[in-house]
Amino acid sequence: VQLQAYGGGLVQAGGSLRLSCAASGRTFSSYAMGWFRQAPGKEREFVAAISWSGGSTNYAASVKGRFTISRDNAKNTVHLQMNSLKPEDTAVYYCAADLAAWVPATPYNSAEYDYWGQGTLVTVSS
Repeated sequence: VQLQAYGGGLVQAGGSLRLSCAASGRTFSSYAMGWFRQAPGKEREFVAAISWSGGSTNYAASVKGRFTISRDNAKNTVHLQMNSLKPEDTAVYYCAADLAAWVPATPYNSAEYDYWGQGTLVTVSS
């Protein structure tokens, strides 16, 4: 499985960005997906996850109500719509694939994911 994340950039606080992750190499609708992020000097942290069908989603408390994860199985793509961005959202964002699960058992656990994209940088200025 190959994952290509894109859509990052520089945005002012309060603004919006939409990240996307294109997947290839295996039937996209057969596995769950997640987004993680890593800020400078910090550990990678869970952001959001989505089941194979899109019917089940999970969010970190810090982004719930501001971020929305979705997927388009016809286009082999998962999205992360980020609204009301804050400077503390500044990080490299990674998409990840959980090939063993239709619905992630522990979506916040990075060890559950098998493949990772290269990351896309999001910078939120104050």
